[in-house]
Amino acid sequence: MSNMNNMKNMRNVIILISGGGSNMAAIVRAAQTEHWAERLGARVAAVISNRPDAPGLEFARAQGIATRVADHTLYPDRAAFDDALVQSIAPFDSQPPALVLLAGFMRILTEGFVQRYSGRLLNIHPSLLPAFAGLHTHQRALDAGCKQAGATVHRVTPDLDQGPILAQAAVPILPGDTAQTLAARVLSQEHLIYPRAVAQWLRDHRDGHDSQ
Repeated sequence: MSNMNNMKNMRNVIILISGGGSNMAAIVRAAQTEHWAERLGARVAAVISNRPDAPGLEFARAQGIATRVADHTLYPDRAAFDDALVQSIAPFDSQPPALVLLAGFMRILTEGFVQRYSGRLLNIHPSLLPAFAGLHTHQRALDAGCKQAGATVHRVTPDLDQGPILAQAAVPILPGDTAQTLAARVLSQEHLIYPRAVAQWLRDHRDGHDSQ
């Protein structure tokens, strides 16, 4: 009975993906190896994709994690899709504060969705924000002659890639770098800082209070 009660009281982490989900996988592995359930009272409850063929879904299923698909191509506009996304999250959102993580989720969310999960919606972006918000970050960093690139974990707000920064990691831009080689080096840092930032958020909000 105590195990059932523990599961009922567990805080649910929901991860949204669009593709391979390597950052999702890094978070799942951290949750397993660092025993988030016991130490932080949290678990990765579900992985949700806007693409039914996203390879990351297979990884999640192999780990025994529930998966859902909200196929954005089936909805007439962003608002309708976001409503469907909320319905996909809802069964796992009964014990707030649930944390919703964007991990390579390639859809711009409506303000209504962002406000619904305000303060508990996080993203990882492949640049040192506030530099290079949006897409094609690595090529833009190269074109600008930057000496460093990196990744940023931030809270999601209605303004794209402008939310409060929670963690960053920098990598040097090397002679001969291409967007692809730089992206690979940045991604390795993403896999380190995102799980750490999530774990820190869970510690800071253990009792449902914002420590800001």
